[in-house]
Amino acid sequence: MPPVPTIRAVAFDLDGLMVNTEDVYQEVGSTLCQRRGKEFVDELRHKMMGQPAPVALAVMIEWHQFSDPIEALIVESEQVFWECLENRLEVMPGLHELLDKLEAAKFPKCVATSGAKKYAAQLLSLVELSDRFDFVLTADDVTHGKPHPEIYTLAAQRLDVSPPAMMVLEDSANGCRAAVAAGACTIAVPSAHTAGHDYSGP
Repeated sequence: MPPVPTIRAVAFDLDGLMVNTEDVYQEVGSTLCQRRGKEFVDELRHKMMGQPAPVALAVMIEWHQFSDPIEALIVESEQVFWECLENRLEVMPGLHELLDKLEAAKFPKCVATSGAKKYAAQLLSLVELSDRFDFVLTADDVTHGKPHPEIYTLAAQRLDVSPPAMMVLEDSANGCRAAVAAGACTIAVPSAHTAGHDYSGP
C-alpha cells in the first residue's frame, strides 16, 4: 500500500458545512412546492442537495412536472431564500475554532461551493468570513458542478497541492462524490439534513 500523503491544504464546502443555509433551503423548497400544491419530500430534497441552483431546480421541475420555466423558478427561489435568511444565518458549530487552528498551522485553505459567485460572496460577507480564505471557487468557475470532480481538481491546482494532499470537508453525498472522484482526502461532516446520505466513499 502506498504511503498516505501528508495533508497540506484544506477545501471547505459552504452551504450546510460552514453556514446553516440548508435550514433555509428546506423552507425555500417547501414554499415553492406548496405554492404549486405539491410537497417537498425528503427524497426530492436529497436529490437536489449539493447541486448548483439551476440543476437542483431542474430536478424539482422534473420531479413534480411543474410547467414553470427554470428561469422563473430561479428568480422566485432567490427571492424566497433571502427573505427567509434574514436573522437566521449562523455559522456551524466549531467552524471558527477549526479556522483558528488551520491559520495557526499556516494551512492554505479555500471555499469550493456549488453556489454562484455573487451568492457565495454575500454569504461569506454576512458571517464575516470573506478574509479567512485564500480564494473562493463557485459554480461560475467550472463547467460541471458537483458531483463532477472539476471544482476540487481546480481547487487542488490553485492550492498548489496534489489532490490526495488536500483535505475536503463536505456535508452532502454529492459534494463527497465530487471530492472523492478528484482524489482528495474527503471528510464527511453530516448535518441533520444530510445524515441519511450515502457516505461510503469518504
